[in-house]
Amino acid sequence: MLQMILPEGSSSLLAFFGILFAFGATVLATAKLSPYLPKDAGREFAHDGKLSAGKPRGAGIIFVMAFVASVLLFSPLSAELVIYLLLIVVCMMTGFLDDASKTPWGEYKKGFLDLCVAALVAITFLKYNSNVVELALFHVKFTLPPVVFAILTVILVWTSVNVTNCSDGVDGLSIITIISIYIVDRMKEVDETYSFLILLFAVCILGYLWYNATPSKLMMGDAGSRAMGLFISIAILKSGCPFLFIPLALVLILDGGLGLLKVSLLRFLKIHILKNVRTPLHDHVRKVWDWSNTQTVFRFAIIQIILSLAVIYAMQL
Repeated sequence: MLQMILPEGSSSLLAFFGILFAFGATVLATAKLSPYLPKDAGREFAHDGKLSAGKPRGAGIIFVMAFVASVLLFSPLSAELVIYLLLIVVCMMTGFLDDASKTPWGEYKKGFLDLCVAALVAITFLKYNSNVVELALFHVKFTLPPVVFAILTVILVWTSVNVTNCSDGVDGLSIITIISIYIVDRMKEVDETYSFLILLFAVCILGYLWYNATPSKLMMGDAGSRAMGLFISIAILKSGCPFLFIPLALVLILDGGLGLLKVSLLRFLKIHILKNVRTPLHDHVRKVWDWSNTQTVFRFAIIQIILSLAVIYAMQL
């Protein structure tokens, strides 16, 4: 929006202030609005879940709206981008309403809503982008039939939303994935607008983490983790290398995805796997391996950083 007012050649300065604004707006809004958020009741199924009782929950609504405001003010807009912003807000709101509800929403209800959002992302992406896919680690490009591309996109988006949601006990882990995608974008010379959006989203998360550093004062809830998962999927799609989601988000996938796989196999096929593994994995390492919260966050982060560095280096060979 501001680009329409300011003279040409001011885009660099605008981006600079946009990043500062995104962080500052998140920090200030969180300080002022967190008392009005719903309070966590303490989750008995989570390791040390009762310690969260009474903390403001659903803080994701603050940093997501700060991100949206930053984009509207400091980024050039397009029809495609506006649709993505609306879908991110929808995903955030479904999570926030669940956070605020006395009775948690059912898994099938949330799963269906995620499927609808994923389908809309697939339709939007195919309308404004090609269906060419690059296997970046092998430097190979190929074209997928639109229907196949759409189905794979729906799977990617749905998976990203849900594994990120299930991994919200390791706040900050996803920022490594987001920054890794930014580096890939710069290497592939992707549209600068979407690279800028990645930085805006990253600094909004950092604004939230300002208050979530141990001992945390609030929780992002589904409002934050679900919107974050959706943003990650859109960012990796725009990179043109969607299969990089697997290595660049592998810790998120394993942490949150194993639980989804375990429950799904047991519920629908009566197959019981990982009987001695507590899911999500961050609960297993805390309860079974006696890792502290700090050790869990740092070790998971270290693993993902190593994976991301390996991917980024291999892409240059």
